[in-house]
Amino acid sequence: MFKKIYLFLAIFIITSTAALAQQSLDVNFNALGFLDNREYKAFIPRSRTYSGTLTTLDFGLNLDSLNHFIVGATALHEFGAQPFFGKVDPVAYYKYQGAKWQFYAGEFPREGLLSNYPRALLNDTLRYYRPNVEGLLARYQTENFTETGWIDWVSRQTATRREQFLFGFEGVYKPNAYGPFYLSHYFFLMHDAGAEISVSNDHINDNGAGEVKLGLDFSHKTVLDSLTFEAGGMFSLERERGVNGFKTPAGFVFSAYLSYHKLALYEEFYKGQGSTIVYGDSYYSKPTYNRIDIIYTPFLFNRIKGQFVASFHFSPGNLNDNQEVFRISYDLGRKVLKRFSQD
Repeated sequence: MFKKIYLFLAIFIITSTAALAQQSLDVNFNALGFLDNREYKAFIPRSRTYSGTLTTLDFGLNLDSLNHFIVGATALHEFGAQPFFGKVDPVAYYKYQGAKWQFYAGEFPREGLLSNYPRALLNDTLRYYRPNVEGLLARYQTENFTETGWIDWVSRQTATRREQFLFGFEGVYKPNAYGPFYLSHYFFLMHDAGAEISVSNDHINDNGAGEVKLGLDFSHKTVLDSLTFEAGGMFSLERERGVNGFKTPAGFVFSAYLSYHKLALYEEFYKGQGSTIVYGDSYYSKPTYNRIDIIYTPFLFNRIKGQFVASFHFSPGNLNDNQEVFRISYDLGRKVLKRFSQD
């Protein structure tokens, strides 16, 4: 596998330098180290420790200021696992970045594009084990409004594998770019179809969820560095075709975030009907859920960020669930290797 990746990268670099219309060739390296210990009495199968390093190396071909091609690989090593890189995902995508429009096609990083989704909809382990989106993403952005639509293929249909893909959209609207009020929304739906060889009593499943929230952002308007509040509604869509119609459990969501220098506090609360969201946080299957994160960032220096998070989870019958996380991330940023003339 590694020989094929290295050969592909070498061919890409050689052919890139030979093309006449190219402007520059650059490289980027980023890494995430994580130690995420979860003590969940409410969900014993998820009461475990996630640990490892996620590294990405890619090369970019910049045709001009708008059009870019990026190719590379993302490798995951879980501490103590063999072989060393248990999972290697390709990075290969086209990116268009204009004044208002952005477009991605291929296998591209989730971080910075869809990482702001609420955990109730897309859980935080996706950051470790599914760091790339495989599909398409388009974003339109102005001073007051941002909207993003995307599709992500999870599994291609074969004789034994199911066809699965996710699609969704999310956005934020601020009536006054400098005012505190904003409206945000998030939605996704997973289409889960059978394999090519049908199995009796197997049905197509649709599973998704959405949130609509009103927010207040007082960041840098008080002695605190950040101060935000959000409140709104959450719903899920759950259907097994041919068996039942859509189930639509719903509830109320609230969150608050404040930070001052190296310390931060995040609170999220849910009250309503329990939802079964395949890619969401399991705690939202409970009718009541409260989570408190105490966050300490001991160092943030020259693209290096280290962070401790102590999380406390409260749900009916389980008041002692907790989680301790340490993450360290490093992003080299895109470094130009060679510039090309158009002679």
